[in-house]
Amino acid sequence: MDAAGSEVEGECAQYAGQSQSGFITTQGGKLLCSKIIHLIHDNNVKSQVSKVLHECKLRMYKSVAFPAIGTGQAGQSPAKVADNMLDAIVEFASKRSVQHLKKIKIVIFQTNMLRDFYESMKKREDLDSSITASLGGKKQPTEKKKPMVLEKKVDLATFQICGENKKNVDATESWIKNLILKEQFEDSISDELIENFDKRQIDTLADLQRRNRVTIKLENECSPPCIKISGISRDVCSVYVEVQKMIQKIKDTEEERSKAELVYNLVEWRYPGSNDSFVAFDKLTNMRLEDAKRAKKPHLTVKINKNYYKVDLNTLQANDDQGETINIQRVPKNEGKL
Repeated sequence: MDAAGSEVEGECAQYAGQSQSGFITTQGGKLLCSKIIHLIHDNNVKSQVSKVLHECKLRMYKSVAFPAIGTGQAGQSPAKVADNMLDAIVEFASKRSVQHLKKIKIVIFQTNMLRDFYESMKKREDLDSSITASLGGKKQPTEKKKPMVLEKKVDLATFQICGENKKNVDATESWIKNLILKEQFEDSISDELIENFDKRQIDTLADLQRRNRVTIKLENECSPPCIKISGISRDVCSVYVEVQKMIQKIKDTEEERSKAELVYNLVEWRYPGSNDSFVAFDKLTNMRLEDAKRAKKPHLTVKINKNYYKVDLNTLQANDDQGETINIQRVPKNEGKL
């Protein structure tokens, strides 16, 4: 309220007794927003968020930002609040035709709550497409991917069977076929992330196929996409493990990027640029610096303009191998606006 200014405080006093919907709306005052929706205390966080979103729809607002409602003096559990707030947002996005509201932000002031909201968001990953479609208007059609084909040179082995009679030849042929089939095995891996395989992963699969007695078939038109591995049993098992490692690596990379994005919304680390200005670190380095500081590590080595610097996380000074010292900044993004 102090940041908004006395005019907003006066409006609140004027409209305080007129609320019939559990909130009052004032001008933005000195904050960088056009309106402020002031909620009257209620332990039902989901209901409060839903009311605000409905009001935004009626007023045709384009964006709205929430604090972590109820985690301050009300003392509610951050994990429960995260679930309730995101439940309300998901319901609003999926059940209503939203034409004007394009962006919904949740501003988290306390860094210790970051993981609660991050975990709550991860549980809803499979709903991302429906939320995007509802909030962003028409969903962009995804380009249908062509089937991924791995070429494999097959060395044929030819058996010539001679015998006293046809019965003996047929019996020998059957024995050989059964012997081959005993050594054959097929396994499959289904995962949505297979759809994200690029040239590097395809090349790795081709190399695995060349080095092992297996055939790899990618069925990316299935839902979820599937990789089938067939061949000699021990080679199939070995390749199966390698493919699982590839998928896990993609999953870890995506999770790291999501976490880096969340951390960047809370705090920005900067290093000196030109003309006495400061430049933001890339988001992954930004996350590494913040994680190291929260873990109370004394130092962290980072790369700045192709040179490596050892950052003192207490003094926020960085030194390179030549003895040059620069100052870096840690800037919290405390956006207290709705």
